[in-house]
Amino acid sequence: MRNIIEAKGIEKTFITGKIVTPVLKGVDINVREGEFLSIMGRSGAGKSTLMYQLSLLDEPTKGEIIVDGTNILTLNNNEKTLFRLNNLGYVFQDYALVPELTAVENVALPLLLRGISKNNAINKAEEILVKLGLGKQVRNLPSQLSGGEQQRVSIGRAIVDEPKIIFSDEPTANLDAESARIVIDLLKDLNKKGQTIVMVTHEEEYGKETDRIIRLSDGRIESEEIINK
Repeated sequence: MRNIIEAKGIEKTFITGKIVTPVLKGVDINVREGEFLSIMGRSGAGKSTLMYQLSLLDEPTKGEIIVDGTNILTLNNNEKTLFRLNNLGYVFQDYALVPELTAVENVALPLLLRGISKNNAINKAEEILVKLGLGKQVRNLPSQLSGGEQQRVSIGRAIVDEPKIIFSDEPTANLDAESARIVIDLLKDLNKKGQTIVMVTHEEEYGKETDRIIRLSDGRIESEEIINK
């Protein structure tokens, strides 16, 4: 199975005034197409920072990143925006939903940004929400949804345009145990259907349910573990 992500020598240093903070210190990481990879480590290890570099939400200080055959560090800002829109989906721990939009409008947003007609985008978004068990909440605003429901809407938005890779940063961090279980099962089901997923998590039980765990410590890869499922 081919590598859909190949990253070499990734370094990320933050500079605030005279304070220099190296967060990633030379990370090499590959992600196979169709893999469910979890990135784990203690707080401050660089987990989310690494995911942000791989997912075009930030740019490393040094290194090389190839995503689906494209050297993403050679793209200009407009090209990066289009690449994200056409290839990547995102799920965040704070859901990142637009508060003024209904559930179905939030899910339809990536399709609208790609120029798909409003009717077609809304219809596709409704289909996704029904599959996610939110058929009765399609017209609800985020404030009218529970945390678990908001996260399911976030997943719907991430998958509505069938991205090649889903990046998920601590998707269960703000959820109760029951809602977290639903979210993890949804991600696992997507992966079984061939979806590539990169998930940052601090929860060992969920990391153990993915294909492989990369553990970071102090900005470097400490270990790699293949999970026999």
